[in-house]
Amino acid sequence: MSFWSWLVGAPNHAGIQPNANPPSVPPSVGYNDYTPGDPNGIEFTPGPTVEKRSFPTFIPSPWDGWPAQWSTAWDWGPRFNALVDIAWACIDRSAMVLSAMPVYRTRGSMVIEPKTWMTNPDPSIYTSWHEFAKQLFRDYLMGEAFVLAIMRGAYGFPFTFRVMPPWSIHVDMVRGVRRYKLGGEDGVDVTDDILHIRYDSATDTPRGRGPLEVAGGRKITAGLIEKYTREVVSNGGVPVYTLETPEALSEDDAQDLLKQWITSRRDNFGAPPVLDNSVTLKTHQAMSPKDMAMIEIAQFTESRIAILLGVPPFIVGLPAGGDSLTYSNVSQLFEQHDRLSLRPMAAHVMGALSAWALPSTQAAELNRDEYSRPDFGARAESYAKLIPLGVLSVEEVRAAERLQGEAPAIPTAPAVSAITGGNA
Repeated sequence: MSFWSWLVGAPNHAGIQPNANPPSVPPSVGYNDYTPGDPNGIEFTPGPTVEKRSFPTFIPSPWDGWPAQWSTAWDWGPRFNALVDIAWACIDRSAMVLSAMPVYRTRGSMVIEPKTWMTNPDPSIYTSWHEFAKQLFRDYLMGEAFVLAIMRGAYGFPFTFRVMPPWSIHVDMVRGVRRYKLGGEDGVDVTDDILHIRYDSATDTPRGRGPLEVAGGRKITAGLIEKYTREVVSNGGVPVYTLETPEALSEDDAQDLLKQWITSRRDNFGAPPVLDNSVTLKTHQAMSPKDMAMIEIAQFTESRIAILLGVPPFIVGLPAGGDSLTYSNVSQLFEQHDRLSLRPMAAHVMGALSAWALPSTQAAELNRDEYSRPDFGARAESYAKLIPLGVLSVEEVRAAERLQGEAPAIPTAPAVSAITGGNA
């Protein structure tokens, strides 16, 4: 059964005549056995269940009677059904930065000894915490992340755990409570061992939702621009001239004239053309590569996708406007990325992980200072104010700046006193 027949039922062709196309053109739709499209459509075959994740994909096929020259949505390019390259760049940038931030354990306002999983949550599959964290934040930005407990400690808290692909987890709402099964609807119940972190959720929806779910139109636009640019370039671009003649030419004569022109230009490159039989060369305004690629539309579309994912466009190489950016402007963009996106995401994900893997009096947090911290000169000025107040010691400053060796004796020279306040 074809996809169209499966969707709307078998069509009734009785009394329907095909379009009056020329004899050389087959009818686009009709009942006269024209089947260049997919005659089978969707086929349902038994096999392992693949659960729907928050960012679904759909691969359409042409139904029986769909002309072979017509494109389907799948032909619009991989940007339609997969992540557009700018979306991948934004997700990868945020996940990479968050995974590189050191993790530590706190009780109240005190930093205490870290748990072993803060070094590596599952040594059998991960090389470090950073590999685990990147998978965790990447899935979270796609809509939802699942963490499965592998082993538990003496107090019942997870000792080792790993990120599970969202498609492998089946989620149901049972009397208002989510239930989880690994491997499909008939799989193993893992409700007591799973942590489900959702980017956005609703009480009537079992799955999480990501920012890219509202970017469908933007993704289609990006895919169409890519396909258009590719086809224009592959066809040699827009011609800048035409061969014209007042005489009526048959199709064969026109093809012969075109072939003669191409052969002449190839054999006499750089020489002026010689035209006869009233043939004239008429030039037209050329279409620039910038216009052919629709740069402005593509950049606007990709900038909106970047903003949906919480990344300032400049950070992923998109234009930032007509004004050139100064060091201060660039620092503010990284600060914006940190404050508006990274910090809320870190708080959300690490808060959920803490409530699942640690006692209620403890928390796992990320050190986010490294990403957007001030330059060394600004930090030195802050240290000069904090050391005299007793907020920081010289040893703590040296540890924060990763300065090796013991702190030297501090002389009372004015230049040093200006930095330390005269106190050790």
